[in-house]
Amino acid sequence: MNPPDSLTGSVERITYYSPETNYCVMRLKPEQLPLAHDTLVTVVGNMPELQPGETVRLQGTWTNHPKHGRQFKAEIVTQVRPATAEAIERYLGSGLIKGIGNVTAKRIVDFFGEETLDILDRMPKRVLEVPGVGKHRARLIGEAWQEQQHIKEVMLFLQGHHIPTGLAVKIYKTYGNESIPIVSRDPYRLSADIFGIGFRTADQIAQDLGLPEDAPSRIGAGIAHALNEATSEGHVFMPRDALVEAAAQMLEVPPEIVEGNLIRLAMQGEIMMEHVPIPDGLEQVEGAYLPPMYFSERGSAERLRTMANVKASRLDELQRANWAQLLASAASGGGVTLSQQQQEAVQSALTHKISVLTGGPGTGKTTTLRAVIEVLDRTGHQFMLASPTGRAAKRLSEATGHPARTIHRMLGFQPSERGFHHNEENPLDTDMVVIDEASMIDLILFYNLLKAIRPDTHLLLVGDIDQLPSVGAGNVLNDVIRSGIGPVTRLAVIFRQAETSHIISNAHRINRGESPDTSNESDDFFVFVEEDPEKAADLLVDVVKNRVPQKFGFDPVNDIQVLAPMYRGSIGVSKLNEVLQEQLNGNASGRTAERRLSGTLFRVGDKVIQTRNNYEKDVFNGDIGRVYGFDMTNQIMIVDMEGRHIKYDWSEADELTHAYCITVHRSQGSEYPCVVMPVVTQHYMMLQRNLLYTGVTRAKQLVVLVGTRRAIAIAVRNDQVAQRWSALDWRVRQMG
Repeated sequence: MNPPDSLTGSVERITYYSPETNYCVMRLKPEQLPLAHDTLVTVVGNMPELQPGETVRLQGTWTNHPKHGRQFKAEIVTQVRPATAEAIERYLGSGLIKGIGNVTAKRIVDFFGEETLDILDRMPKRVLEVPGVGKHRARLIGEAWQEQQHIKEVMLFLQGHHIPTGLAVKIYKTYGNESIPIVSRDPYRLSADIFGIGFRTADQIAQDLGLPEDAPSRIGAGIAHALNEATSEGHVFMPRDALVEAAAQMLEVPPEIVEGNLIRLAMQGEIMMEHVPIPDGLEQVEGAYLPPMYFSERGSAERLRTMANVKASRLDELQRANWAQLLASAASGGGVTLSQQQQEAVQSALTHKISVLTGGPGTGKTTTLRAVIEVLDRTGHQFMLASPTGRAAKRLSEATGHPARTIHRMLGFQPSERGFHHNEENPLDTDMVVIDEASMIDLILFYNLLKAIRPDTHLLLVGDIDQLPSVGAGNVLNDVIRSGIGPVTRLAVIFRQAETSHIISNAHRINRGESPDTSNESDDFFVFVEEDPEKAADLLVDVVKNRVPQKFGFDPVNDIQVLAPMYRGSIGVSKLNEVLQEQLNGNASGRTAERRLSGTLFRVGDKVIQTRNNYEKDVFNGDIGRVYGFDMTNQIMIVDMEGRHIKYDWSEADELTHAYCITVHRSQGSEYPCVVMPVVTQHYMMLQRNLLYTGVTRAKQLVVLVGTRRAIAIAVRNDQVAQRWSALDWRVRQMG
């Protein structure tokens, strides 16, 4: 019998799925004879995101792949209801319906048989008749079943507009039964209301619905998107001409249409316009700001200037202190010797309202900070220590011996009110606030911090000015330094105990524009040379999985962090995560629990990273954890974050991504026993001095660079730090 050109069966497992292209490779258990008695069938093609347990009807052709053998190439994919009792049980127990696990699914199907789905549709309360299903569980199942049917309607609507079906759950959870009317009426609301849905997705729906290309709602959404894109790249504002050009190009409309709508949005207060200077230039431009950025920049400048101008100080008596005696006792109490520059830094911090302490690794920032704390302790003053991320706060606490928190926790973020407990009406009751890893702090968080600091409280910003700037918008540490609002101490001398570290000496060589020592004659800094990117990727995986663990005893997941400059390419973040997951946490036996969510295959034991601030869960962009388990019945993935078990609903999984390899930007504020970093000419666009410097300085004990010395030299020579459009320093000076 010739193989049919149509195929129906239940999805056994998803081997590969791309959320970008919807291309899928899956294994199907066919219903038709004679295939039902054969092994599982491999199906390939573009299709909606499916889950094991679902039943599908396929139309397409049988092919013979030279490497993978016989396959069914699907051209039309239709999700259908399972017909047999076995398929229904598998469908219900697959985790698709909240409240129904394997055991409950078997009980329900054993009781109702092939009529199960019809009964759930028409009389869901009859689930109470099933032995072992109580009232509470029956109610949950009924509600979940109805919700799932509504989600299916939204899915079908989205499929008609070529939108990934994984977004349907998020849209339904946001808008409920009004999902389709709201999306039909104003699709651009999606990009504003729902994380993971951008302008292009909303625009696709709008275009399919027939919205004119020059509709004001489309142009306005496009302008806001262009500004948001600039913000995601670190800019606080965009010059008007650059904004008009970017929006017109993206929207494919004449610039004059964008100009007219920009004027309208400015008059409505949806975009703020003001003449500001280009960074590091005398020329002024008309800057276009999103309102939160505008008010954060202006407000930060006003509060910095107020702090500097107000004479009152909670450390006023230290102005008249015997500093020679105080510094000597602080040094002896801390068991350290302070250089002249460190002594001056301590005195500056405690006698000026706003001060900055910066310097590279091994220059004594932590020693200086401990001396500041020692003086505060000895003179009976209160202080608070904080960092932008949880890992940085933990390191700060370990280094100083005093409690340190994230800035969000110090300010007491209140998820229900989307605001901070400590603000201008309820400021922090302390004499001094110390922020470590200040290069990471973005403008909006900085403004909220300043609102919570009394004008008579001191603020010390500690950080390495030569690292990459914050992931969020702004260039806060640089702007504060350039503004001249307070004294800046730049520690430059490497202390003797740090001189033996090639990590530290090479970091400083890189920072000075000199080639690092790549002789491999040290015991903490190595370069493995490989020109071909794909071979370099294989070598890197071998370094992480075998060579470093065998020679140094590091755990490949817990102790080794791979940092890459770019996401794309054969040795980029995305591909390396895919390969490292398979090599370090594979599932050849099929016994490890796993689930494909939002296009990503998560498996128990996976190393994952949070990609956005989630205040309700108290987890923040850059927090790293391990997948702890799955609650298939309640559709929850549990992640262990530093000992805290955080629960993620299926629809929230797109906040997480694999962290076997992360970008150098995401590594800021963290330290790892070992850093492995690809440095290849394929990453030419991202090979910058401060990026290489930041990556190297994340390592405490070992650095391994994989690639070529030529690529390293390119990075060292390229000191053209990408300018950020920010005017905080100018505003501070102007107000002075």
